[in-house]
Amino acid sequence: MSEAGRAGPDALRAKWDERYTQSERLPAPAMVLANNLHLLPAVGKALDLACGLGANALLLAEQGLETTAWDLSPVAIERLQERAKACGLHVETDIRDVQLHPPVPDAFDVVVVSHFLDRNLMPAIAAALRPGGVLFYQTFSREAVTDCGPSNLAFRLETNELLRLGAKLIIRFYREEGRLGDITRGTRDVAMLIAQRPPKS
Repeated sequence: MSEAGRAGPDALRAKWDERYTQSERLPAPAMVLANNLHLLPAVGKALDLACGLGANALLLAEQGLETTAWDLSPVAIERLQERAKACGLHVETDIRDVQLHPPVPDAFDVVVVSHFLDRNLMPAIAAALRPGGVLFYQTFSREAVTDCGPSNLAFRLETNELLRLGAKLIIRFYREEGRLGDITRGTRDVAMLIAQRPPKS
């Protein structure tokens, strides 16, 4: 799901159900995950939070992780279940409003958040990681070069904001190119973070 909204859950669910019903194909997994699979643990529990159609969840399951996916939209979850079955993958799914029911602490070795922003959830997301667990986070930035993504700036990250939101974790990877240099090249419009909860000493 690409933004956290102020509307009630029923209105949000209807909005995203309609969007996912109209979507004809599965989007690609988030670059922050797909380009950094070598940073995943060999085994463990993974969560695709606000998963949408579940491209990240399917990729996590392909890597052999015990994968869970949550989204507010029943349509999204149903389509993910169908795709997982067709691919011979197992993904635990739940129709879940993550703003009302965030993950519990120490539950996952990997959490992926893609194109979803609720700043108030960040402490719960970080706490959901087990010691040594890894967060993969990618969403839209305000310093963009196209109109891709939400038009409401409240749902876009300020410059370096994702670094600040992940400040209590160990930053392992960060990318946010903004409008620097040749804007026809590179990775624009988004910020990407990989951060680790400190392992037990």
